[in-house]
Amino acid sequence: MSKTISAGRTPKIMLEFIGGDLSLVGWEGEDILLKGDDDEIQFNQNGETVTVSCEDDLSLRVPKASSIIVKKIDGDASIRGVMGGIEVQEIEGDLSIRDMDSAAIGTLHSDFSLRGAKGHLSVKSALGDVSIREVDGNVSLESVADDLALRDARGNVSANVAGDVVLYLNPQAGNAYSVNAGDDILLVMPPKANATLTLNADSIDIEWKGVKNDDDATNRVITLGDGSAIVNLVAGGDIRVSNQPNAGDTAEDFGNFAGIGMDWSGFGERISRQVNRATKQAEEAARRMEQKFSSRGAKVGASWDFSPKGVPMPPKPPVSDEERLAILKMLQEKKITAEDAEKLLSALEGGE
Repeated sequence: MSKTISAGRTPKIMLEFIGGDLSLVGWEGEDILLKGDDDEIQFNQNGETVTVSCEDDLSLRVPKASSIIVKKIDGDASIRGVMGGIEVQEIEGDLSIRDMDSAAIGTLHSDFSLRGAKGHLSVKSALGDVSIREVDGNVSLESVADDLALRDARGNVSANVAGDVVLYLNPQAGNAYSVNAGDDILLVMPPKANATLTLNADSIDIEWKGVKNDDDATNRVITLGDGSAIVNLVAGGDIRVSNQPNAGDTAEDFGNFAGIGMDWSGFGERISRQVNRATKQAEEAARRMEQKFSSRGAKVGASWDFSPKGVPMPPKPPVSDEERLAILKMLQEKKITAEDAEKLLSALEGGE
């Protein structure tokens, strides 16, 4: 079933029950596009309010300024590009949100991932892991049953976590960051961070120039810079504070998030270097291949049988990734046709 509903640019969409998975995307259009099994969907419209229920999977495209209320989802949910406010009361599966304004989440029975929020985020209960990145507003996590990874929260932060916590923060003057963890906490901040740290843990390790460690201390108050941001950390295990962006790579004890996507510093540079290196390799391979084929007097599309008549040739090695890249590069630059590319690959592999 595919259905188009016109409810204005700022509709209120209420999802009463979704029995399967939900895909919801905000788009520039003014209509609501609804797709699912014809026998499983019920919907009702009252002006700008649209109410939907579905016993199976549901896909929605809605105006970006829509406001969304979800009462219950039995499967997973992906919500992207909705700027009118999101409320999710209960979800059994994983929840992923990208590019939103604000969200209020009730009970999450599995994992939660958020990236890109212009407003605030509040979560009452998350029974799985939580990963949050790039939130302009405040973050409030009343209860997280497993681990928390948080980076680039620009507002206040309050979190109660049963497992491990990894925080990458750039503390803002006047903001408060309060985190209670059942296990360990890793806090990574820029070297010039301005914050007053109040730390309580079994063991406290400070990797910071000018700050001495006290091996016996379980409570410490440390002022960094002008101390204008307030950071309160309480851990049932250890607390580690560092200004090294790759600190998470070696923190093997920090739950599911240690070294997994937590060090984003220089990521773009690393990818750029890899692309440049691959491009240079492909260009060099293309140059060598063109010289090789030219020296043999060969033309693409001609016969590639160079063996002396009646003398068997040893099997050729498989085509390397470098050679494939070179052929694709020549094809992209329109030096050869798609048919020529196939013949080149066939020739390199020992075919006709």
